[in-house]
Amino acid sequence: MALTRDFRETVQARARRDPAFRKGLLRDAIESLLAGEVALGKEVLRDYINATVGFPELAEHTKLHVKTLHQMFGPRGNPTASNLFEIVAYLQRQEGVRLQVRTRPAVA
Repeated sequence: MALTRDFRETVQARARRDPAFRKGLLRDAIESLLAGEVALGKEVLRDYINATVGFPELAEHTKLHVKTLHQMFGPRGNPTASNLFEIVAYLQRQEGVRLQVRTRPAVA
């Protein structure tokens, strides 16, 4: 589902002013990726990046070109696991959180 510009701007504005919402956004992005909802996870992660560190700062940290990062998180992007986990680790440090994976019974 593609999001409209107004909706994205609303999400990003709330993420900038609400730390709990921002942390939840990062968590939801990672949970979506882990659940196999890659397109949704990348889309939410892109919104999180835009609302927080921004792509230029992320590019500086990862040594990846800004355009490459935008492509990675675009609809056809396919980031490598190495790049994705480096980005997630950096975002966690910047946010001051450490996300953990926990097992639970599968829902039938």
